[in-house]
Amino acid sequence: MKILVTGAAGFIGAHLVQRLAARGDDVVGLDSINDYYDVKVKYGRLDRAGISRHAMEYGKLQVSQTLPNYHFIKLQMEDKSALNALFAAEEFDAVCNLAAQAGVRYSLTNPQAYIDSNIVGFINILEACRHHGVQNLSYASSSSVYGLNETLPFATTHNVDHPISLYAASKKSNELMAHTYSHLFGIRTTGLRFFTVYGPWGRPDMALFLFTKAALAGEPIKVFNHGNMLRDFTYIDDIIEGVVRVIDNPASADKAWSGAEPNPGSSSAPFKIYNIGNNNPVKLLDFIDAIEKALGVPVQKEFLPLQAGDVPATFADVSDLVEDMGYKPATPVQQGIDNFVRWYREFFGV
Repeated sequence: MKILVTGAAGFIGAHLVQRLAARGDDVVGLDSINDYYDVKVKYGRLDRAGISRHAMEYGKLQVSQTLPNYHFIKLQMEDKSALNALFAAEEFDAVCNLAAQAGVRYSLTNPQAYIDSNIVGFINILEACRHHGVQNLSYASSSSVYGLNETLPFATTHNVDHPISLYAASKKSNELMAHTYSHLFGIRTTGLRFFTVYGPWGRPDMALFLFTKAALAGEPIKVFNHGNMLRDFTYIDDIIEGVVRVIDNPASADKAWSGAEPNPGSSSAPFKIYNIGNNNPVKLLDFIDAIEKALGVPVQKEFLPLQAGDVPATFADVSDLVEDMGYKPATPVQQGIDNFVRWYREFFGV
C-alpha cells in the first residue's frame, strides 16, 4: 500500500514508518517538528530513518537515504492547501494519523495548541480523505478519554462523555468527527486508544524518560498522587503491532449494532474503536523500582498530590483487539524498561 503516516517524527510514528517501510509499503511521513519537547529526539528519530535535517524544506518531499520507499515532508496539518496538494499528488491507499499536540498537563496552560493541531488538523485530514478517495483511516485516540469513568478495566463499550483535560476532550472529538465521516461518506475509520506507551525513542515529557534523566543526574523525581497510581504501561513494539494490524484490517459496519442500545465502540457505519494496552496495570512505585533495577542506581522521590487532568488508574480491556485482530500486547514491563535504558544511555552517552 501507499500509506501516509502523520506525526512521523513522533514516538509512535517514527517506529511505525520503519515497520511499514521494512515490509515494503510505500510510506510518506509528515510532521511539523514543533518544539513541544526536545527536537533533538525528533531529529534523531528522523535520522534513524535516513531523513537529513539539513536537506529539509517545508512543504517538499524528501527521500530517505536508507529506505528508498520512504519519503518525509515537513508540513503542518493546519496548512489545508498544502495538505490537499500532498493528497492529490500522492494518491494514498491509507492514512494513519498520529500527529497531535500531546500531553495532559500542557493542555491546562496552552489550550489553543490542542484546537489547532488536534481539531483543525484532524478535520483537514478527514476532508482530504473525503475529497481524494482515501477509504482507510486509522488515528490515535487516547486512554485519557475515559476521564471520570471508574469502572475497570476500561472498555470501548463504556461511556466517555466526561473527559477531565482538554487533551482528552480533543481526542474524544476526533472519535466523534471520524464517526460522522464514516456515516456520511463511507470512510472506514478506526480510532486507537493508546495506553501509556513507553520504550526506546520515547517522549521526553513522559514518566520513564523524566525518571531516567533525573535518576542519572542524582535529582529527585516527582511522584504524583503520592505514588498511588496504576498505569497500563504498553511497550512500543506492542503498540506498533496493533496499529499495523488495524491498517491491514480497516473498520467495517457492525451488523449487530442497534440505535436502540448503541455500542459507543462501533456503529452501523464503518467505524471502530480499539484499546491498545498491556491489559496488566502496574503500580507507579513498582514501575520506579523497575527503573532503579535497570539503571543500577536508587531514585530519590518527591511525593506530590494528584495533578489536575490526571486519572489515578488506567487499565485496558483489549477483548475487541483479541477477537478481531488475534492480538494482545504482552511485553513485560521490566523487559521494556531495560530496552529503554539501553537506548537512553547510548543516545545521550551517559
